[in-house]
Amino acid sequence: MHTELLRPLRHLVVLLLTLHAAVVAAADFDHTHSGFARVLAANVTNGVVDYAALKAVPAELDSYLAVLSAVPRDDFEKWSRDQRLAFLINLYNAATLKLIVDHHPVASIRKIGGLLKGPWKQEVVGFQGGRITLDRLEHELIRPVFAEPRIHFALVCAARSCPPLRSEPFVAARLGAQLDDQARLFLAQSAKNRIDRAAKTLWLSPIFDWYASDFTQGGRPLVEYVADFMSSADAAELKTGSYRIRHTDYDWTLNDRAR
Repeated sequence: MHTELLRPLRHLVVLLLTLHAAVVAAADFDHTHSGFARVLAANVTNGVVDYAALKAVPAELDSYLAVLSAVPRDDFEKWSRDQRLAFLINLYNAATLKLIVDHHPVASIRKIGGLLKGPWKQEVVGFQGGRITLDRLEHELIRPVFAEPRIHFALVCAARSCPPLRSEPFVAARLGAQLDDQARLFLAQSAKNRIDRAAKTLWLSPIFDWYASDFTQGGRPLVEYVADFMSSADAAELKTGSYRIRHTDYDWTLNDRAR
């Protein structure tokens, strides 16, 4: 009986210590995102995730998300542009991993939630001491603020047709190179993006349709934008004549290593 009475107190002590550690960490934030680096290195291979393994040992992911959630707005606003953008991309991807782990096994992220409140409209993201949705994170805090179309190659929605999830976090010191690399990797995946020379057709992921305005800022044609991240041969081919754009199918199957 005595042990049973002490158990809630022990849980409270552990919780308070965890929150204290998160606040201390936020005050001296690790912009290498080393905690997330360990999560990704242990559970992501060639863009797919071992969700079962991550669910079995979730402490590192939970701790990383707690640290991100505890970063105060004033601290966040003092960071450089690339530090803030890397933080938000990693937050989106880590929160998505957590969402899947909390519902695993699940065939698709779209199976989470109901018709009126699907996965992207649930307040599952800890941010600046509160809770926000994945939709708000992407469409209010990232896209309009940074005007960086390459984020669409970095934000991963846990589906097979998403860009591949990197086995490392995004970091400010290498952010531009990492985003370029993500663009090249994504456009090189022929199931999602390819050129049909005979039919003069450029097949692109629906991502380029959903966010067309992001990729054509300043009136630049979409074909020119994607050519920047294709092989030299493909880029040269696109410049030889008028290519029509068609979109490939989007596979929402979970990007699970077990599948």
